[in-house]
Amino acid sequence: MGFLNTLFGSKLYPPESENEVCDLVNELIRIGIKEDFLSEFPGNGYNAQCRHIRTRVIGKRLDEIGGNELMRWVYSRVRKKAGKVPASHLEYAWQEIGHWEP
Repeated sequence: MGFLNTLFGSKLYPPESENEVCDLVNELIRIGIKEDFLSEFPGNGYNAQCRHIRTRVIGKRLDEIGGNELMRWVYSRVRKKAGKVPASHLEYAWQEIGHWEP
């Protein structure tokens, strides 16, 4: 999200998606704080690459709604609320979703 968009409040997603995006951000923050986006072992909500399955579903949905720009904005919110370590795990968990680049 560019500086002017931040300054003037331009939306990264359609207005009808605002509640969904807010819910997804809050869910990611909760996962980052209480569970983690990565695991040492697959299973119990983690895929074969040890990435949190729901986190990947959320990433794909965010990509559908607003692409990499929205994903980067959400990533920054998660980093601010959950911390740097969980955010670095989110970076890896979202690899190969859309054009994900933090």
